Amino acid sequence: MIRTMQIMIIDDSPVMRKIIRKSILQSGYGDADIVEAADGLQALDVLEVSNPALILSDWNMPEMTGLELLCKLRKTGNVTPFGFITTEFTEQMRTLADNSGATFLLSKPFNVVQLKAMLDPLLKAAP
Repeated sequence: MIRTMQIMIIDDSPVMRKIIRKSILQSGYGDADIVEAADGLQALDVLEVSNPALILSDWNMPEMTGLELLCKLRKTGNVTPFGFITTEFTEQMRTLADNSGATFLLSKPFNVVQLKAMLDPLLKAAP
């Protein structure tokens, strides 16, 4: 049985989730199983029944921010690669993301080439 790689997209904007999904497919990961959540709290529920190879999250969202989610996951021992895709992008945010265990921080708007450059090193090595 071939296991399909799973990628999680977390963003409070349904339109942005569609853009990220389309960009993942265009990056060469059309066979990935993509699961979605609208915020960090909803993501925790989804993570109870899924095991993504990668989590892509917005930074600012209602209920639970991406940073709060990342910190909660790391505290529980979850080491799934976690990348931020966000409109806000400062060096302070980059430092905070790095110190919290994020794998990358990509600013919106982004293009397929930029996303692929972030995905390939993580997903090519995924089991």
